[in-house]
Amino acid sequence: MSWRTLALGVLTLCYPIAVYVGLQYWPPRTVALLLLALLALRLAAVRHAGWRPQALAAAALALVVFASGAAMPLKLYPALVNAVLLAVFGWSLWRGPSVVERIARLREPALSSSGVAYTRKVTAAWCLFFFINGSVAAATALFASNRVWALYNGAIAYVLIGAMFAAEWLVRRQVLRGTRA
Repeated sequence: MSWRTLALGVLTLCYPIAVYVGLQYWPPRTVALLLLALLALRLAAVRHAGWRPQALAAAALALVVFASGAAMPLKLYPALVNAVLLAVFGWSLWRGPSVVERIARLREPALSSSGVAYTRKVTAAWCLFFFINGSVAAATALFASNRVWALYNGAIAYVLIGAMFAAEWLVRRQVLRGTRA
């Protein structure tokens, strides 16, 4: 991973803070233009197709901002990201293999049937997470102040994602320990 890709990833994670600060100084159309520039840089740096639906959704929201001059579409982006992730993970449960199984097979190509079952449960857990997190992200966009929206989507949501990863890692260790005993 190049330093440019890493820097763009960090900037992307700072999206809620950038929108919050940007809206204090500039009109929504200007903030959308800056975010479109970041999106273009990100698309040029990240070549894998899995990121394209999210990029297209971001571009669509920016176009709505340009057409309306409203800030709300900028605030709905985190909810949209969660909706896209929920759709991708949910689709993989329906049409298999699950997203988590695909990731697990990168490390262990000969995944056991119990491993496949476990990865399906983890994928379903992520679906639930994306549904709840996306709902809260949408609620903060629609009903909370810009400050609360930025706090949740720019900090609390990331802590929750980290907690979800950590919890899954701890559960996986227990599951693997149980299969080896």
